[in-house]
Amino acid sequence: METEDEMEEELSEATGMEVNHNNNLGNFETMRISPRTSEEDEESNDHLEINLQVKTKNEREESKLSLSTSMKTDIKEKEIARLCRSKRICGQDTIHEYDEDDGLTMERVGRYMEAHPNVVETWLYEKGSLELRQRLQTPRLERTKSITSTSCQDQEGILSRTKRNSVTSDLFQTWLSTSSPAKRSRSPSRASISLMGRREELNRLDESDLFMELIRDVANELDINVLCHKILVNVGILTCADRGSLFLAKGPLEDRYLVAKLFDVTQDTELEEAVQRAKNEEIKIPFGVGIAGYVAQTKEIINIKDAYKDPRFNSAIDMRTGYKTTLILSMPICNYEGDVIGVAQIINKTNGSNEFTERDVEVFQRYLTFCGIGIQNAQLFELSVQEYRRNQILLNLARNIFEEQNNLECLVTKIMTEAKELLKCERCAVYLLDLDCGEAGHLEKIVERPGKSIQENRKPLSRRESSIESSKFTMIFEMDNETQEARVYRPSTNDLSSPLGQIARYVAGTGQILNIGDVTSWLKKDVVETEKEPTRSILCMPIANGQRTVIGVAQLINKDNGTSFTDSDVSIFEAFAIFCGLGIHNTQMYESACKLMAKQKVALECLSYHATANNDDALKLTSDPIPSAKEFNLYSFTFTDFDLTDDDTCRASIRMFEQCNLIHKFHIPYDILCRWILSVKKNYRPVKYHNWRHALNVAQTMFAMLKTGKMEQFMTDLEILGLLVACLCHDLDHRGTNNAFQTKTESPLAILYSTSTMEHHHFDQCVMILNSDSNNIFQNLSMEDYRRVMKVVESAILSTDLAVYFKKKNRFMELVDEGEFDWQSEEKKELLCGMMMTACDVSAIAKPWEVQHRVAKLVADEFFDQGDLERLQLNQQPVAMMDRERRDELPQMQVGFIDVICMPLYKVMAETFPWIKPLYEGTKENRKHWQDLAEKVEIGLTWIDRDTIEEPVEEFVSYEPRDIEFTVTTLNCAHPERKDQVQEKSALGKFTSFRKGGRSLGKGVRQRLSKSLYVKTNSEDTSKTKVLISERKSRNKLCLLI
Repeated sequence: METEDEMEEELSEATGMEVNHNNNLGNFETMRISPRTSEEDEESNDHLEINLQVKTKNEREESKLSLSTSMKTDIKEKEIARLCRSKRICGQDTIHEYDEDDGLTMERVGRYMEAHPNVVETWLYEKGSLELRQRLQTPRLERTKSITSTSCQDQEGILSRTKRNSVTSDLFQTWLSTSSPAKRSRSPSRASISLMGRREELNRLDESDLFMELIRDVANELDINVLCHKILVNVGILTCADRGSLFLAKGPLEDRYLVAKLFDVTQDTELEEAVQRAKNEEIKIPFGVGIAGYVAQTKEIINIKDAYKDPRFNSAIDMRTGYKTTLILSMPICNYEGDVIGVAQIINKTNGSNEFTERDVEVFQRYLTFCGIGIQNAQLFELSVQEYRRNQILLNLARNIFEEQNNLECLVTKIMTEAKELLKCERCAVYLLDLDCGEAGHLEKIVERPGKSIQENRKPLSRRESSIESSKFTMIFEMDNETQEARVYRPSTNDLSSPLGQIARYVAGTGQILNIGDVTSWLKKDVVETEKEPTRSILCMPIANGQRTVIGVAQLINKDNGTSFTDSDVSIFEAFAIFCGLGIHNTQMYESACKLMAKQKVALECLSYHATANNDDALKLTSDPIPSAKEFNLYSFTFTDFDLTDDDTCRASIRMFEQCNLIHKFHIPYDILCRWILSVKKNYRPVKYHNWRHALNVAQTMFAMLKTGKMEQFMTDLEILGLLVACLCHDLDHRGTNNAFQTKTESPLAILYSTSTMEHHHFDQCVMILNSDSNNIFQNLSMEDYRRVMKVVESAILSTDLAVYFKKKNRFMELVDEGEFDWQSEEKKELLCGMMMTACDVSAIAKPWEVQHRVAKLVADEFFDQGDLERLQLNQQPVAMMDRERRDELPQMQVGFIDVICMPLYKVMAETFPWIKPLYEGTKENRKHWQDLAEKVEIGLTWIDRDTIEEPVEEFVSYEPRDIEFTVTTLNCAHPERKDQVQEKSALGKFTSFRKGGRSLGKGVRQRLSKSLYVKTNSEDTSKTKVLISERKSRNKLCLLI
């Protein structure tokens, strides 16, 4: 069992303070031990407090030191716990407590700690054991149950601040935001701790603990500079080496070399000093050259006792530094795959030894095994940081591209600034090509070049490339390294013939990426430099747009460190150039679009002027008297415009607005209405059918449906206004071709509107006229009424597309079948208006037969013109209704049109709204005429140009007409049961065949005519006798039944 003196000595050693038993001085009077169980001692050590009184030589100072985990001290030393548990005084379990009668207070201790904030940290690193410091860096994961909720919150905060070293988001952001490698070191700061104390601490450890301590020191370090510095310092401690250097392997597999990461680092060398020295030295050693290069190439360990006797040793460094190298131990650093990633080299011994021993070699080798893993992890982490920063720059560039769309100069300036920051070069230039220029030149005096072509595996350029045709540069952007300002200018002949100009022209012509380390040798001539700084190295890359067309060239000139641009730089710059190309192309397109918009604005102004009716015509119409609606027959479904003049059509349009009282209700200025109607009329093209008169007929049918058909009871005044405007404008600027033709020819209208192409164009023309000066008949409407009426106009015009009609027809039929009578909801109202627009658009089919037959020929002529265009422009066979060669089929096609579109619509509307039944009746009557005409055409009595046989039908053919024998039989059908009334007459006569081309009758006709046809005749009126022709195979004659 330990004595009291021994235990007190352990307590003194553990706390680092002197313990005095002189009770008169009050230095160590009592210790009170609180009774606790062994379990409580294990769990409550975090709150163990030791009250000490310390006596100095001059005065007695009172100090109370409270060490707990909440202050990151977490003192749980086994010696103190054991001492407290074992010391017994007066038979009671007490911990000795220092008396405060001599004036020692917490306030005084607090003031002392505030005045000396580093005292605890200094003591811990100078006097504290290794185990103690490890516990201080490792927070407890579990806390006692007696901790209050406030303490728990405090400790959770401490845990979040004292996490073990790991790659977290906080660490990553700290890494990115700190430029100094020393500040990024995650090991505790040793600024206030002497190196001697560090050495003494390590020297007190045995070999295994020392080795593990040094490995732990570098295991999680991710900063390559800090890691290399730690490796060299720790190796010096392990081997008693005076100084060391560490080289990292760089370059491609075929051209590997070593770069001095840290050079001549002693145990006293600061990190910043070592890093700066390595940058200043710029030592680059190829594999196989010198001692380090030999080690890197062979992976051998070299232990030299006299460096000057080794031929591989370079004594020039000693001559420059004044330091004499005697002993050298050089060893490769390999990764887990066994590849050399670096070479570590230590020089001379500090303990007076004249060689590095086998133990030094063994320790060095063991330590570098772990260091190789750490170095590779640090390099990978450094690459990830670089990639992150590059991605951030590319994202910023992309952001700038979208922010700078209206100014090319600002965009290119930002691009050059980002490029210089990304790739660390002195100068940057961008050459832009004039893709529209017709000038072409050739590069002069370009011979074989030793430059590197990335896309041809760095092969020398051939002579064939010397004759590449180059485009003309229209603009050059340059950024100066000193002023950081961009200079924009148009290139002169001297600029294009300069070395940089020649390289830019070459890249623009070939599309190659050039990485030139020596511009003078690449050009194969003496370069006369006129710039302030000579051109040493250059990275030149083409800039392409989305179509991979070269639109410019980007140049990076002179790497900051004086070396050539690396393959990594080329890869980054290539990605960078893609963003540049997109940005420059978008900005150029934006500028072009602005110019086109300005041209379009001018064109629209001209169009608006020419599309608007002139003042004289408007004044005349304004002063003209307007006949009544009855005089124009506007209320009738049999209205026709054939007898109306152009002026009358305008007056009829005005009368419809007046009869609906729209001018008064919506305060439409009369002169504006007259000008608008004339402007609408002027914007209809003189095509055969879809012209102004067709628009007038559609509007008149709508007027008749509203008034005579009593459909106005379902509409508001605003909707009536919109419907009449839509009818007059529904075919504005019709070109005589349908939507399918626009799509086939890929016209601008088809590109602009994918569906209902012409209908959208008609609406846009309507809006254009309304927005023209003195044509806005809606100018006095409120904003809400204007929005609603424009919606009615748009929906109504788009409804005239038959494709839209077929989509909506079934829904309309369903509502009618269900007996719908309330059409006031927005959806139903729009559906009803759409059906009314279709009914009005095809209303010519319901006109009297004389009008319908004439209009049908106009429609056919317009369709045939489109068919001719399809043959001529598209080399396609048109559909039947547009094929001029099949014009005889028009009657049958009209029957089909009536059956599929017109009759179902008019029938259901007549059943639902009986006042518009005349449309259905007229359509049904015209169907009979078209069916009769179709039968006549089929048997050859007529075609589209003839609907009767009152006149001889003539056709010019290439052969003479021939006479045939025929038999005429007259049948009296008044009493068919009396056979004696049937008289047969036989005669010979002449009959000229009028079938086209003299062709025989088809099979269908022969079957139809083979039947017995009885025709009621009047013997007194022989002029109205109908004739039928029959062909009998048994005889070579035709039989006419009369």
